Amino acid sequence: MPQSCAVSRPGRPPRLRLTRRGRIVLIGLPLVLLAALILSLTGLLNSPAKAADTASGLTVTPTVSVTVQPGESLWAIAGKVDPDRDPRDVIVDIVQLNDLQAGKVMPGQQLFVPNK
Repeated sequence: MPQSCAVSRPGRPPRLRLTRRGRIVLIGLPLVLLAALILSLTGLLNSPAKAADTASGLTVTPTVSVTVQPGESLWAIAGKVDPDRDPRDVIVDIVQLNDLQAGKVMPGQQLFVPNK
């Protein structure tokens, strides 16, 4: 019985073969990463949020200081301060001006509220 011997060629490494899945990963993964990078940079560079070009472009919101009375809510304060505006918009302004967490106020607390 003849024995078969695996003969290896010492000078040449075996040829690399890529499967279809391997080609997709090799080409597709860098393309997906490149697309994500381009979209991120596009969003960053086209962002409409912009403070001001110069200090003269900034506006100051006129405010007054109000002390919260017992049983008073932001809704009541907003109605007193600017009865012509929607109280929800005034509440948003009050929360932003005072950096309130969860929109809660305590009696005796000093709040800055927008002045007309």
